[in-house]
Order: sequence, then C-alpha cells, then structure tokens
Amino acid sequence: MRGAARLAGPLALAALAATPAAASGGGGLAILVEPAAGIAPIHRLIASARHSLEMTMYECSDATAEQALAADAARGVRVQVILDGGSYDRSLNEPAYGYLASHGVAVRWASREFDLTHEKAIVVDDATAAVMTLNLESRYYSSTRDFALIDTQPADVAAIAATFAADWAGRSIAPAAGSGDLLWSPGAQSQLVSLIDAARKRLDVENEEMDSRGIEAALDAAARRGVAVRVVMTANSEYSAALAALVAAGVQVRLYARSAPLYIHAKLIVADDRRVFVGSQNFSTASLEYNRELGVLTADANVIGVAEATFAADFAGATAITR
Repeated sequence: MRGAARLAGPLALAALAATPAAASGGGGLAILVEPAAGIAPIHRLIASARHSLEMTMYECSDATAEQALAADAARGVRVQVILDGGSYDRSLNEPAYGYLASHGVAVRWASREFDLTHEKAIVVDDATAAVMTLNLESRYYSSTRDFALIDTQPADVAAIAATFAADWAGRSIAPAAGSGDLLWSPGAQSQLVSLIDAARKRLDVENEEMDSRGIEAALDAAARRGVAVRVVMTANSEYSAALAALVAAGVQVRLYARSAPLYIHAKLIVADDRRVFVGSQNFSTASLEYNRELGVLTADANVIGVAEATFAADFAGATAITR
C-alpha cells in the first residue's frame, strides 16, 4: 500500500512545514492535521477515559496506544476494541489483539458482514469521539498526511456508540447520521457524489485511491461544467488510467512520488469552501459500498479553513500530470 523508502524532496518538505496542526470550532468539532499535530492528542484522549472506551480500528500497531488501553482497563474503565480481522492479512493485527486480550481489554475481530472494517474511530465516556483517516500505526505517524476530527456533538457521539454496539454484537444496523454530519459505509457513494454534484465553483480532493466509477464520473462532470477541480494523491500506477481521464476532462491532478517524505493517506473533499468531507472512505467501490467506514460531512468554518489550507500546501508541493 505504501512505499517503504521516503526521500526528502524540497516541495514535499515545504508542504509539511506549511500546514496547520489543529483548529477548534464552536460547533463541537475540532480538527487535527497529521503529521503536524502528532499522535499525542489521540494518546491523551485514550488515556482520559474514566468510564468507557469503544474503539474500531482497521490497523493497530502502536505500543503507546495499546498500553494506554490496557491502563484504562486496569483502573476499571470498560474498554472494548474491534479490530479488522484481515480479509487480506489478519497477522497485521494479531500482536495488538494478543496484547490487549492478555491485559484485560475486551477485544473482538470485526464482523465478516463487511469486506473490511476500515473505520478508525474512538468513543470516550459517551462524550467525545475521534473520527480519523489515520490508523494507529506508529511507523507512519511522521510521514503521512491524515486528519482526525474530535467530535463532541452528543447526537454524533451517540450514533457512533450505537453503531459500535451493533457491530460488537454482530447485529445489522442502519447507522444514524447523528446531527447530520456522519457518513457511513456501506452506502456512502451516493452522498459523496451528491456533494460533488452540488459544487458550483471549486472542488479540492485528496485521497489514497481513485477506483470508484461513481466518484470519477462526478468529478469529470464537475470539471466539464466549469468547476475548478483539483486532486492531489500519492502516485500509484493502479489509478493512472482514471487520473488520465480526469485530466482529459479538465481536472488539475498533482501527485507525490512514492519516495516523497509526505504520503497522502487522507480522504478529503472541500466543496466551494462551504462543506468538507473527512473520513476513512477511500474512493473505491469496495470502500464506499462494502466496507464498514465512517466519515464526517460538515459546514464547520474552522474545519473547512484548516482542511483548505492543508490541501493548498499539499497541492503546491506536488507535481502536475498532463495529458
């Protein structure tokens, strides 16, 4: 999924230096930008639990986070963790699973109802949720563009907790949208296409994948009707044809080399500086329609401002592809 070597490049390093670390709005949402913010705020959130903590995580390989979860359990916090069982490779999460299970944490493999459980979310004390694009994988923290939204809106937190409870029990559920911000998979493609279709002036997009005909068609149509569409990704030959077609439609596409110091793992859409999507969903049919995923779609001005500033820096640091 990611190149092992990352060599410094001046444009990518400039993008890393130019991005903000965090912002908090008045609407119950705050945004963290990785790698600038660092993982410490997430570790502190885990360690702050006093009554309960529920976590769903696609990939977990972070000794500090695992130890914090174990410490929570040791002082009487009800800690429950769902880890993806690895449709590709369960061994990735087996060390974390074994450690947590042996240290008093209730841990389960994710339901096979979904192709993957790719969600990355934490709920603490039924009061605060973290909805993230990043996995808890310490080897990627210093070089990966990711976002985390800290959500204290009661309806959102309750909806995330309710979906966790159903997934924990292996029960089917139609997840709630909370205050209207939450975007769940399976079933997210139509909402993201609607977001793209509603844009009139500008669309800024970051993602790790470009393998959804619905998303690609919507971006193509937006560019052809005169919307300024900009896309930034890390280069991957699997998506060359899709990106070439977008360029032919008038989309500005810029890429980072796989050897660059910044890897684009974020999943982001900023539409007309009025709405922003941040979440776990990659732009693939599997991610949008068959995985368990969670994102947030919001009009929070502070979140939009930080997301747009981060995108602008990332776009400036990448290299354009042409026809």
